[in-house]
Amino acid sequence: MDHKLVTTNIQLDGYRVLKNLGVVRGIIVRSRSLFGNIGAGFQILFGGNISLYSQLCEQTRRDAYELMIRHAEEVGGNAILAFRYDATEIAAGVTEVLAYGTAVVVEKI
Repeated sequence: MDHKLVTTNIQLDGYRVLKNLGVVRGIIVRSRSLFGNIGAGFQILFGGNISLYSQLCEQTRRDAYELMIRHAEEVGGNAILAFRYDATEIAAGVTEVLAYGTAVVVEKI
């Protein structure tokens, strides 16, 4: 799927929706490693951006996004509308990241 056809909007300019295929999602559950927590702990002491956690969050979001795209392709979609992220802490140090949207089939106008 062309990543330009994934949008937070409810329409895609220049395209017509031919078919709505329903909600698609990508779910990732991640925990922080002991070594990652120790490294981040040192960064916390000095303040500023905690790059170890930022990298973990970015990678987790990217993985959830890619799973969502795969799900859309599996159901026959070539675009995703109303794309969103959600995150929930399941337990201490364990977080679920959900990427979701509406899979559609579109054609260029």
